Amino acid sequence: MAPPDLKPAARAGARMDRRIQHKPWSPAGWPVAAKLGIACGAAVLIAVLTVMLLAGTGVRTLRLPLAQATLARVEEGIFHDLIPLRARVVPRETLYVDAIDGGRVDRVWVEPGDTVQEGQPMMELSNTNLALSIIQQESQLNQAISQLQQNEIALEQNKLSNDRALAEIDYSLVRLERSAARREGLVAKGAVPIEQRDVIADELAYYQRLGPIQAESGKRQSELRERLLPDIHRQLKILRGNLDVVHGQLNSLIIRAPVTGRVTAIDLKVGEHRDPGQRLAEVTPETGMKLSADIDEFYLARVRTGQTASVELDGAQTKVTVRRVSPQVRDGHFTIDLDFDGVSPRDLVAGETAQGHLQLGGDTPARVLPVGPFLERTGGDWIFVVAPDGKSAERRSIKVGRRTAEQLEILSGLAAGEQVIASDYTGFDKVDRVILTH
Repeated sequence: MAPPDLKPAARAGARMDRRIQHKPWSPAGWPVAAKLGIACGAAVLIAVLTVMLLAGTGVRTLRLPLAQATLARVEEGIFHDLIPLRARVVPRETLYVDAIDGGRVDRVWVEPGDTVQEGQPMMELSNTNLALSIIQQESQLNQAISQLQQNEIALEQNKLSNDRALAEIDYSLVRLERSAARREGLVAKGAVPIEQRDVIADELAYYQRLGPIQAESGKRQSELRERLLPDIHRQLKILRGNLDVVHGQLNSLIIRAPVTGRVTAIDLKVGEHRDPGQRLAEVTPETGMKLSADIDEFYLARVRTGQTASVELDGAQTKVTVRRVSPQVRDGHFTIDLDFDGVSPRDLVAGETAQGHLQLGGDTPARVLPVGPFLERTGGDWIFVVAPDGKSAERRSIKVGRRTAEQLEILSGLAAGEQVIASDYTGFDKVDRVILTH
């Protein structure tokens, strides 16, 4: 039996395996990697849309238990422009006693708390090098003074010598004129030789020429003397003053009280050495007490001399006035001094404290809000305002004015009667809405 003819079937299979051509935009022809990328992108897009749908408008929200929030109400009231004051009692004046030349402590005659009189010795130092230096300076000054005195004596002697020479010339002129007159009569009678008359005449002529020369020399020496003597006297005065200063250096080794008062600080031991300019003691004169207080640097531009304050001392309110404002800020504070109105109380002790309030301005109507911890984070630029239903609070920009330890002046952004969250805002920096939960 002959095998079947397969050629027609092969030709039919060949027709059934014909390659199908896909359209360019059809996914069936895309690579597998492209299909996976498209699937991932679609998933991400769906996730983003889901988050946006759940988040609504994109407001950053924080849930806060109502028990952890401190609420405060904005009110139309009176702004009391006061700041708290904690002052300490200090002496009105303090004089510092320093070592001028330094030296070894030999004696100490006073202790802290002692009352001293002006000029009273307090302590004594010794300084060998200073003593030797003073001896040398004193010798040099004495030599200079001696030389000036010799110059002055020489000028006086020159004046006396010139006066004596002029007197001798005048005497010789008178004597020779008389002698010449007598010789003239004797020559006429032939009793005296002519030569003797001529000798007298020549000597007279000599002194007549010498007189003007000596007078001119005396005039010049007198002018020089009048010019030099004031300078010599002035230099002598300066040198004698320097000599007193040199002697005073030794006297300065005995430290004396600069004023009458009380020794408030002294810590010296016999035998120890103190350098020049080093602090030895403090003396407080009997001029009363004052108050000194540290104020927050925020109020530096508003505190002025002449402002009044009220402090409590021994259970009684006392009025004080700002006398001095130090503009130097240290550790966030500046210092002010306050004087009592009138004589300071007699029973005050340096170092005791007093509390009260400093009046920066008058009481004025204003929209006020109690001060809270929120100021530390916001600086008064924004705040969370509670909704009328009390279930949430929205972030809002505000503008504040004056502030005290208790009140904050609201200039804009809040209305009277609104409630705000006044507690600490730590973690609230990037939050727009707070949900208050029970």
